Amino acid sequence: MSDNEFEYAGSDAADGTWDDEGDFADYEGDFADLEAEAAEAAAKLPTVAIVGRPNVGKSTLVNRILGRREAVVEDIPGVTRDRISYEANWAGRRFLVQDTGGWEPDAKGMQQSIAQQAEVAMRTADAVVVVVDATVGATATDEAVARVLRRSKTPVILAANKVDDQRTEAEAASLWSMGLGEPHTISAAHGRGTGDLLDVILEALPETPREGTGGTGPRRIALIGKPNVGKSSLLNKLTGENRSVVDNVAGTTVDPVDSLVELGGKTWKVIDTAGLRKKVNQASGHEFYASLRTKGAIEAAEVAIVLIDASQPITEQDLRVLSMVIESGRALVIAYNKWDLVDEDRRYQLEKEIDRELVQIPWALRVNISAQTGRALQKLVPAIETSLESWDKRIPTGRLNNWLREVMAATPPPLRGGKLPKVLFATQAATRPPTFVLFSSGFLEAGYRRFLERRLREEFGFDGSPVRVNVRVREKRAKK
Repeated sequence: MSDNEFEYAGSDAADGTWDDEGDFADYEGDFADLEAEAAEAAAKLPTVAIVGRPNVGKSTLVNRILGRREAVVEDIPGVTRDRISYEANWAGRRFLVQDTGGWEPDAKGMQQSIAQQAEVAMRTADAVVVVVDATVGATATDEAVARVLRRSKTPVILAANKVDDQRTEAEAASLWSMGLGEPHTISAAHGRGTGDLLDVILEALPETPREGTGGTGPRRIALIGKPNVGKSSLLNKLTGENRSVVDNVAGTTVDPVDSLVELGGKTWKVIDTAGLRKKVNQASGHEFYASLRTKGAIEAAEVAIVLIDASQPITEQDLRVLSMVIESGRALVIAYNKWDLVDEDRRYQLEKEIDRELVQIPWALRVNISAQTGRALQKLVPAIETSLESWDKRIPTGRLNNWLREVMAATPPPLRGGKLPKVLFATQAATRPPTFVLFSSGFLEAGYRRFLERRLREEFGFDGSPVRVNVRVREKRAKK
């Protein structure tokens, strides 16, 4: 196979030749569409900051916008402390919604740090939503927030929250006095008026985000595993306090527990999840809802640490948990916990089990730890960072195609129906996880796709991240 034949391979013409301009033009629309999708996925998103004094319902509104329970909500003020961004989608448009702690002008100590985070959000966001409790009216703190925002050039939207009936809606009219324009009446808890508010937010957001926006807050880690494997003990050891209830009885944790943890000089959001006993569709009662929440925590995370009890044989439950993480496309670190209970015989057996049971995921990074004693916990951060780096990695199209040409010239795909499938072009369509699309003149066998994935990893790394290789078979279009 000549270089020219490979570069423009993909024609299924009878003579096997390629008309450089005509045939390539048949496909270039596909390439443009695919690369446009990739560019859109990589583009920075505009940011809307949700601000206001403590306990007015900011996090509840964030969850309503996201359509899921992501931000932690409690009836006590001051639960949200950091400025954390989440990706949202409304009417087909993607943007970041930034949850902030309660803003108070004369705060001291930790409350002052919380207020400073909210001020940063107000300065850097593309639009700001000020949330006011309509049942209380504009307080001195609300007026102070309004004074700050009236001086800024950022679009400001006033949301009058906790409006559950017409009487409260009439009272919300008094909020015109804040000088921030029309009060948009909503009930974040019940969803009343939030669709109209989102329409207003989209109108205020620019097509291109401001410079300096787009921060995504702490990176998100989910602790996953079967019951009683040590997830809560690990979270408590990492935080240095008893954030999760720990007991020898399996299934103590039901709701995901979020904690901001300082590791390796960085702040991470660590989520302790319920132990997965059964498949979601086979669980019942509180186990069913715990499984759903755990699945949601995996989807919301960027990297999953799957804990496996190293002192016991690898079980079907362990494999099911790993499959769930891999299917979700999240970066993966396997932590073999309770290593302080592992002797030489058990180490030998564990290595045999790993070779036998985990042969399909040799790319997953492994760390041997003890949540009880703190053994080797410092090794978690390098493994997490490596996995996330792989998860975010993008390979330039030119370099990818040069590599692919060399690989396929050395090891062509198997014949199919008497014809040799030819790959015209390859591109990385997405990151998180890295997803590659090959345009081919014929079907590529699953075994050959696994071979390409293995060679991709050898050339470009991707340790700790799943890699997806998709094939688009294109029939040659008839010439006019």
